[in-house]
Amino acid sequence: MTPAADPVPPGDASIQAMLAWATRLLAARGDSPRLDAEILLGHVLDRTRAQLLARPELTLDPTPMRRYRDLIARRTRGEPVAYLIGAREFWSRRFRVTPATLIPRPETELLIELALERLLPGAPARIADLGTGSGAIALTLALERPSCRVTATDLSAEALEIARGNARNLGAGNVEFRPGDWCAPLHGERYDLIVSNPPYIDAADPHLRQGDLPHEPQTALTPGGHGLGAIERIVSTAPAHLVRGGWLLLEHGHEQAAAVAALLERHGYAEIEHRRDIGGHLRAVAAHHAGHAAS
Repeated sequence: MTPAADPVPPGDASIQAMLAWATRLLAARGDSPRLDAEILLGHVLDRTRAQLLARPELTLDPTPMRRYRDLIARRTRGEPVAYLIGAREFWSRRFRVTPATLIPRPETELLIELALERLLPGAPARIADLGTGSGAIALTLALERPSCRVTATDLSAEALEIARGNARNLGAGNVEFRPGDWCAPLHGERYDLIVSNPPYIDAADPHLRQGDLPHEPQTALTPGGHGLGAIERIVSTAPAHLVRGGWLLLEHGHEQAAAVAALLERHGYAEIEHRRDIGGHLRAVAAHHAGHAAS
């Protein structure tokens, strides 16, 4: 039986019944079926999850019911919740996302933590975010440090358009968007801090065929080969764009910390600091070039 054909309890179109129906269907995915069911119904009804749970007896009209059943059917086929509702929260802000952009993840907030520790409040600085996607990193830093100027680059024109829209929606006027690959759009300029969440998954990694990943832009997930190609390129080209005392911040795979540290050392970086994610894995790194004095 297809999701769209699976009936709700006879004569019952209440929020409670619809959530139970959707949770039952989504349970086969093995992720977070109840949470997904609540987020999607809240999207259809323009209600928060708390509002849904406060009035479980309310009934759905035919039009929102059809919309909800369609979203649940699409979710059972693997489409990410973020793409179905067109948004994902990052650093307590809502970012528009589409299949042209990577879905921001909690682990990437480690880069924000590392950056804010190196950017004094009120002090002007120049920041570059390479491969900005939805703009989550660039715009978060721009909004948290409004005295800074941020340059966000991406090879995808469609992703840059999404990022520009997010900048307008969030009121981040201190960000400039440039098309191009990694450091290439920086045009010989120098920055106090360069940050990136580049593709780093090995092309043969089975995770690329699991969960939400098959629906996300593959070029934002893997550079091909062993997974370190994009990181190698950034590490080798970033020093030419860092001011004296500038920092490079990168997200990497949970098994790549040693390889990334060795790569940084080989290219003359020092004061290498790794940061662990919520699962205890080394996930982000900060380093400055040995040819420059540390801030």
